[in-house]
Amino acid sequence: MVEVITMALQILAFLIIGYMFVVMLFYIVMFFISAFQLRSQYELNEKDIYEEMAESIDTKPISIIVPAFNEEVGIYSSVRSLLSIHYPEYEIIVVNDGSKDKTLQEMIERFQMKKVNRIVKQSIASKEVHAIYQSTLYDYVYLVDKSNGGKADALNAGINIARFPYICSLDGDSVLERDAFLKVMKPIIDSNEQVIATGGSIRIANDCIIERGELMEVRLSKRPIVIMQVIEYLRAFLLGRVGLSKHNLLLIVSGAFGVFQKEWVIKAGGYAPNTVGEDMELVVRLHRLIKEGNYNHRIEYIPDPVCWTEAPESIKILRRQRSRWQRGLFESLWLHRNMLFNRKYGNVGIVSMPFFLFVELLGAVVEFFGYLLVVIGIFTSFIYIELAILLFMMTFLYGSILSMTAVLLEEWSLRKYKNTTDIIRLFLYSLTEAFWYRPLTVLWRCEGLLQVFSKKKQWGEMTRKGISK
Repeated sequence: MVEVITMALQILAFLIIGYMFVVMLFYIVMFFISAFQLRSQYELNEKDIYEEMAESIDTKPISIIVPAFNEEVGIYSSVRSLLSIHYPEYEIIVVNDGSKDKTLQEMIERFQMKKVNRIVKQSIASKEVHAIYQSTLYDYVYLVDKSNGGKADALNAGINIARFPYICSLDGDSVLERDAFLKVMKPIIDSNEQVIATGGSIRIANDCIIERGELMEVRLSKRPIVIMQVIEYLRAFLLGRVGLSKHNLLLIVSGAFGVFQKEWVIKAGGYAPNTVGEDMELVVRLHRLIKEGNYNHRIEYIPDPVCWTEAPESIKILRRQRSRWQRGLFESLWLHRNMLFNRKYGNVGIVSMPFFLFVELLGAVVEFFGYLLVVIGIFTSFIYIELAILLFMMTFLYGSILSMTAVLLEEWSLRKYKNTTDIIRLFLYSLTEAFWYRPLTVLWRCEGLLQVFSKKKQWGEMTRKGISK
């Protein structure tokens, strides 16, 4: 019996090592694609290009939708940051989704808002809208007060109110760089609107200097848990999304900062209120519509326009967030499971869907067993110690080394962190990822999968302290 267990565990260890080796090869290819793409765009964003865009009649107006639930701490700063963005025409629609705090009062008082009567075409179903307000200080700032229905429902209500052909979803705790919209709209304009959705980068704003809603100085937090999230975001956006976007394989446009052609969102039926991963689910649905209608449209990720947002600073809140993300990923893949390995959906069905299933979703389970086998190999005789060491080295390469390459891409291309000390700290912290942070996130992601079967739907609240002075 002992021999059978030993053999089974050793076979499992070799399978996990093989899995990690294949995934690492995939990421190495992604690294070179991303590095080439980022370097080819390096220092090509001359100011005069965006000045020309700002004055061009081809630059389409945007409706910026900010869903807000209990965002009284950061909502004023976020909206104020939008007032100074460099873009020719836009409107700001804050959707108060039945907040229990003073979000509604904060918006009304700060922006001196008055009720207005507007005939709204309900293109997408949403919870009841109680009132619409317009600022007397800035006539392009609106506030929608509605019954609580969740983020997706709030976005759908905002889409119904929106007057312009493009919509942007933006989190209520976020601050945009001044030229962010010009940069994120550029591929849409250059493609003659063949690009129907774009997403920018999300960066961690904790400990950055933000005054009056404007980013003044980028600083790296001193909290290890926040630093590791910075590294994680760099890896996800620079190493992952650049490569996927290059071949129109992108399945996620972050709900914190994404621009969509309104007509296509309405055609897709809006955001799905029955999933916690509404941003990914919408993008997958758009890919489905594109392929089923034989359209030549694209969804792209643009690395340079950055949205700065507040990250969790406590283990408890971070755990909730990562578990929720994993539930959302599962729900999106399950809802569109017939696209998996389906040649009808091109590379999205053959490459993207399997990647997100076997690497992003089930990868957490594989890594969990990998860590478990390392422990078994160290403390028991079921696995040869040499095999346990090999498995740990693969785990280290799989986690920490990939994170270090993402830090290198940041330094080689966008360079948002100007302080050399910050880059060194990011690099050194990425070396430690496999020893503590990666196992924690793996555990939380597995917990998220377990929650799927318990039918847990709650978002979980995130306590914010605000990122702007």
